[in-house]
Amino acid sequence: MKFKDTLVLRDERFSIGIELESGRRYVSFPVSNGVVDYEEYYEVDSEEYERFLINPGEAAGFVDECRRHTRDDLLMMKPGKNRGIPI
Repeated sequence: MKFKDTLVLRDERFSIGIELESGRRYVSFPVSNGVVDYEEYYEVDSEEYERFLINPGEAAGFVDECRRHTRDDLLMMKPGKNRGIPI
């Protein structure tokens, strides 16, 4: 998978982008498991993607749900046994 961020919100610590090989859209944020820091990627549909680009505040609410693991059904890559926590 090749992820390309379209919008990076540094203060809010998340990104919105497109996975180049499949064309799927995502939001991502950094996590850490104490050994390594990495990104978790959550798929969004094209309508959500466009809406989040226009209104990043709306995306922030979605990202908060993802950070609480309530949207894990949308993970693009399932985490390993030692899952990280949002940083």
